Amino acid sequence: MSDVSDVSPEVEADGEGHPARPRRRLLGLAIGFVVLGVLALVASVAWTLTASAGHRYGVDEAPDAPVAIVFGAQLRPDGTPKPFLAGRLDTAAELYRAGTVRALLVSGDGRGTSGDEVAAMTRYLTARGVPADRIVGDPNGLDTYDTCARAHQVFGVRRALLVSQSFHVPRAVTLCRHVGIDADGVASRCDTCSDKTLWRNRVREVPAAFKAAGDALRDRPPVVVSPRDSALDKALSR
Repeated sequence: MSDVSDVSPEVEADGEGHPARPRRRLLGLAIGFVVLGVLALVASVAWTLTASAGHRYGVDEAPDAPVAIVFGAQLRPDGTPKPFLAGRLDTAAELYRAGTVRALLVSGDGRGTSGDEVAAMTRYLTARGVPADRIVGDPNGLDTYDTCARAHQVFGVRRALLVSQSFHVPRAVTLCRHVGIDADGVASRCDTCSDKTLWRNRVREVPAAFKAAGDALRDRPPVVVSPRDSALDKALSR
């Protein structure tokens, strides 16, 4: 009589109905999600570049507008602007002195982790000859979308120049135009920024563009919703 073994037969990896097939299916799904994610990121960046095409300028060629919107950024430990923000403010001051704009809307986080961005921006501009009554601050511009939405909804901006670095300008222009502002971007410099810092921020624009696309698709309200503010109207009337 032959021996009967209790050991289960070996499962082949490539036969029908064996565990290898579910594993392959999961792997295929994972790859599919990765591909879709990459395509979504690429599409988001393409959207900002396409929507802002023809609306990006250097400071010397910028068209006239009533107001320039300056986007906030982090401060130094002593409360002064870091190079990115200083470059934006220098460009905004140049636009004002040239008569390209008549007022400046400085928008950032008034309770930021590095300090009050709006107060620091105002001090920097007045120290460079921009009259205080031509500067309006929005301490609730918590991100690019919020800055654009609040500029339109709270301060009544219909036409503006947007001042930021060249890697940020496409997203800023796209979002501001989406919310109803006839916006053109003006690229500011960052002469003291290292190549590493510049590339890190360029790479950061990829997920930021994806978030921007989501905000625009949802037409989300800004984080802080405020009543109409006439401060900018008064600054422009002076």
